[in-house]
Amino acid sequence: MDNIGPRLQGLRNQQGLSQRRLARAAGVSNATISLIEHGRTDPSLGLLKKILDAMGVSFADFFSEQSHDDERYFFAQHELSEISSGPITFFQVGSDLRDSQLQLLYERYEPGADTGQTMLSHDAEEGGILIQGRLEVTVGVQTRTLSAGDAYRFNSRLPHRFRNTGREDCIIVSACTPPTF
Repeated sequence: MDNIGPRLQGLRNQQGLSQRRLARAAGVSNATISLIEHGRTDPSLGLLKKILDAMGVSFADFFSEQSHDDERYFFAQHELSEISSGPITFFQVGSDLRDSQLQLLYERYEPGADTGQTMLSHDAEEGGILIQGRLEVTVGVQTRTLSAGDAYRFNSRLPHRFRNTGREDCIIVSACTPPTF
């Protein structure tokens, strides 16, 4: 997530928004936007999602490369698009999802990794299967700790959060439809 600041600033400028106006729309401080854009802080996934939502942009669009995957059916592991890195890493199948109804992700959560105190919410349905590790999933007021082989599925409009409660990396294969994450 090294280039989040410049990407965010470029997108904000492209939409003709001042830092103050974006901050107000996202419900955060002007200083928060400034710190992110200047690389002085890395936002949690929840905070970044909140800011992108205020601009009407999904994670997939924010991190997509400007290439097209027309007529592409197979992707080697090294061809997956990294759309976030750090304690939580998302690798997306394909890079341009503008005409797609499905977003497939390979997710890795380091021990203790958390999507943040700000619950995620977006206009989609999502589900996933844990391949390895333990993951605490909160959807609305319900919380459950899942292990390898367990799965989840819910309406993403409900506030939700993910946290690795184990001592090893948690690996998940997930889907989101439409691609709004």
